[in-house]
Amino acid sequence: MEYQEIIKRLNELRKIGKFVPHDSMIKTKEQIEGIIEASRINTLVLDEVEKNIKAGMTTLEIDNIVKNKTVELGGTCPCFGFEGFPMNCCTSINDLACHGIPDSSVYLEDGDIINVDCTTEYKGYIGDASRMFSIGEISDEAHRLIEVTKYALDESVKAIIPWKSTLDDIGYIINKIAKRNKFSVVREIGGHGVGLELHEEPFVSHYGKKGEGMLIVPGMIFTIEPLISAGSRKVFIDESDGWGIYTVDGSLTAQVEYTILITEDGAKILSR
Repeated sequence: MEYQEIIKRLNELRKIGKFVPHDSMIKTKEQIEGIIEASRINTLVLDEVEKNIKAGMTTLEIDNIVKNKTVELGGTCPCFGFEGFPMNCCTSINDLACHGIPDSSVYLEDGDIINVDCTTEYKGYIGDASRMFSIGEISDEAHRLIEVTKYALDESVKAIIPWKSTLDDIGYIINKIAKRNKFSVVREIGGHGVGLELHEEPFVSHYGKKGEGMLIVPGMIFTIEPLISAGSRKVFIDESDGWGIYTVDGSLTAQVEYTILITEDGAKILSR
């Protein structure tokens, strides 16, 4: 279905009271092509991190890998300077749930689990993804937490049916899987539209009621990035840097993020 056909159908649904995306949330063919390429590069950057990450390195070294590989591939890191963020990617270890600032004094140790979240801008378009990495031998709990988080994300993506699924369906599936495994979803953090800006509408919650929320339609591009805790879902912001978000009870957390494109056939993963 072409862009104008999608817009026409949305207008028809809007007239009968359906909760549908704004026209601005639907990407054109040209925009989609640009975002696909930015997302391809984004994945290659995380591949480079995966090749090099190890115990004994600092999170600042990870940031340098992200920056250097991005520049080598012709891109830039829009995370740098975004709302004042001081580095090129986020490095979040163990109970530091997200938005960890890379630091020359923070070393990776055996047993750590770390999320590396990076974004790539290429020729005006943006891809966004994050991965979990295990450092050395990790605990059984940490391993299961990572596996459940990735499984919940994958299941939510597979379940998307364009023109039928809603955004809350995504959260419903993720939360159900987390709870079934005795884990909890951190509710303050969600996915988001992406592609032309780093953060766009809509907000994608990782918990919700089945069948509620905005209709998912072809042409939408957004991230799904469940943040799951092994203990309490409650978190707090580190006042010392204003960025790091930690679990209140010190529980381990895991997060995995994809950028996805909604097509007529379902959801296509662009960056992972």
